[in-house]
Amino acid sequence: MEYYFQVDYPPENSFDDLGADHSAAGKAPFDMTELENIKGTRPQRMPREARRRQLLQAAHQVFVAHGYHGASMDEIAEVALVSKPVLYQHFPGKRELYLALLDSHLADFSRQLDEAIRSTSDNRERVFATINTYYSYIKGESQAYRLIFESDVLSDPLIAHRIEQFNSSLASSIARVVVEDTDMSEEEGLLAGRALAGLSQVSARYWATSSSSVDQNAAVDLISRLAWRGISQFPKEN
Repeated sequence: MEYYFQVDYPPENSFDDLGADHSAAGKAPFDMTELENIKGTRPQRMPREARRRQLLQAAHQVFVAHGYHGASMDEIAEVALVSKPVLYQHFPGKRELYLALLDSHLADFSRQLDEAIRSTSDNRERVFATINTYYSYIKGESQAYRLIFESDVLSDPLIAHRIEQFNSSLASSIARVVVEDTDMSEEEGLLAGRALAGLSQVSARYWATSSSSVDQNAAVDLISRLAWRGISQFPKEN
């Protein structure tokens, strides 16, 4: 029984209502060394795309340090070494800046999941690779993970919608292949897709924050075997 999990995350220009520019999305979203390199230097003119990336890096640093409610556009401008008018040329307000930052992180995480899914044609290995991506992201990109899933502004309807889009897209991709290769209904497949995605996220978060003595490879192997053996109990009956 074969399962092909393909993540269909929203296109990067799907949030144009915020004026988001994702033309640099092929790069890792935030290498903070880039921001460190400009500290202590005089402000200089730079291409709009580069400036926007610099502002997002500064916003990332400030939002991680203070949360959404504790962050201010003044401090973000100060960290980025730009004037507030320059900051407002790119982002009309703090909420729009936060949403652009969230979009960038979600797009990057989605790309990583997609790369894991496409990395092998063996579906059992694909399950392992996808779950491993969750573990690696939460461990290696813990600041981005907290901004996405543990923000102090998750009750904001538009922010909640962004995160729901991500979760729904991943679950739907899993559900489609589960339904194709089992006798589950579409509704049952969606429930299974949510469960498998949630299993990856919740277990990875616990592992990353609990000082577990289980190393990453062993933890991922355990969870992927649990997921694989579970879904394989629903073969399609001809």
